[in-house]
Amino acid sequence: MQRKLRLRNREDFSRIYRNGKSFANSQFVVYWSRQQQADPLRLGVSASKKIGNAVVRNRMRRLVKEIIRHQKDRITGQLDLIVIVRKPAVGLEMKELEKSMLHVLKRAGLLKSPR
Repeated sequence: MQRKLRLRNREDFSRIYRNGKSFANSQFVVYWSRQQQADPLRLGVSASKKIGNAVVRNRMRRLVKEIIRHQKDRITGQLDLIVIVRKPAVGLEMKELEKSMLHVLKRAGLLKSPR
C-alpha cells in the first residue's frame, strides 16, 4: 500500500468508527465510510495484542495490506476502510485469508459487480 493511501491518524479512525458502517465474520471486522478525499481507497489495519506478539501482529497487517492491494480493482472507490484482524485469522493460509476478506467485503456491499 502506498503511504498516501494509508489511514494513520487517530481522528480518522475515530471518525470511521463513529460514523461508518461495519460488517464482520470470524476472521475480520471491516469498518468503512465513503469519503471524497479517498481517491481509490484508504486503508487502516488494526491488530490487537490479543492475537499475538509483535511479529504475529505485523505479519497479519502485511498480509491484509497485500490482499487489499491485489483486490483494490474489485473494491468500490472513494472509501476509507479499516480492517480489524481477529484471533482465528492467525492460523490461516493466505488463500483462506483472501477468501475470508472477500466474503466480508461482499457482505458489506463493497465489491464491484462482475461484468
